[in-house]
Amino acid sequence: MTFVGIIPARYASTRFPGKPLADIGGKPMIQRVYEQVVDVLDDAVVATDDDRIFQAVEAFGGKVVMTSSDHRSGTDRCFEAYTNLGKSYDVVVNIQGDEPFIKPTQIQLIKDCFQTSGTQIATLVKPFLPTDTFEQLANVNSPKVVLNAKQQAMYFSRSIIPFFRGIDPSEWCKGVARNAPTYYKHIGLYAYRPNILKAITALPQSPLELAESLEQLRWLENGYTIQVGITHEETIGIDTPEDLERIKTNL
Repeated sequence: MTFVGIIPARYASTRFPGKPLADIGGKPMIQRVYEQVVDVLDDAVVATDDDRIFQAVEAFGGKVVMTSSDHRSGTDRCFEAYTNLGKSYDVVVNIQGDEPFIKPTQIQLIKDCFQTSGTQIATLVKPFLPTDTFEQLANVNSPKVVLNAKQQAMYFSRSIIPFFRGIDPSEWCKGVARNAPTYYKHIGLYAYRPNILKAITALPQSPLELAESLEQLRWLENGYTIQVGITHEETIGIDTPEDLERIKTNL
C-alpha cells in the first residue's frame, strides 16, 4: 500500500498567528513536523494558504502545495491538497502542523490500521495513566474516546466518557475498581482512504459535531467507521506562544 502524508498549515491563527513559521531550535515548526514524518511515508507534502509558509517549505527542500484560504478544517484542506497532487495513493494521512515532536512510530501505527481491508478512517488514542489527575481527564481541550470490541471509535467527547457510576471521580484514572474502564484521550492524527476523504468532506456539519466542536462526530453520525490505534507515546501540540516557550526549555 502507498501512503501520502499531508500537513495542513495555515498562517492565520487567533491564539498564535504565524505558528508554522515559529522557530524551534533554528528550524521553523513546519520543517520539524515534515522531517519527523517524511521517512516513514511514501510521500509527504505541506498544504498551505500562505506564501510565507510556501516559501519556507521550499527553502528547506520540502514539498508544498497552495490551497484555498476558505477551508473550515484541516480535513478539507487535506482533500484539496490531495486532489492537486495529480497522483493516486492508497491512504492519505492528515498530520497536524503543530506537532513538531510527532513520532515516526505513531505514523507507522496509524498505517498498520489499514492492514485490515475494511478500514475507512483511522486515528490514534493514548490511555490516560493512573498518575494522571482528574483535572487532566476533565480538560475539555483533550477529547476523550470510547472504543468497541473491534477497537473502533464509538464516540468522542470533550466531557469525560465513560461516566463511572458509584466511583469517586478522583479515582477514575486509577483503575482501583473491579472492571474499571480505560480512559483514552484522542491524538489528532487521521488517515483515510481517498474515496472516504472525498465523501466526508462533502457532508454538511452534523448536530453532534456542532455541539462538541469535533468534526469526527460528523463521520460517525453518517455511518463511517474509525479504526483506532493505541499509542503509549505522548505528543506535544503547540497552540500558543506560551506552549512554544515551555518546550524550548527542554530542547
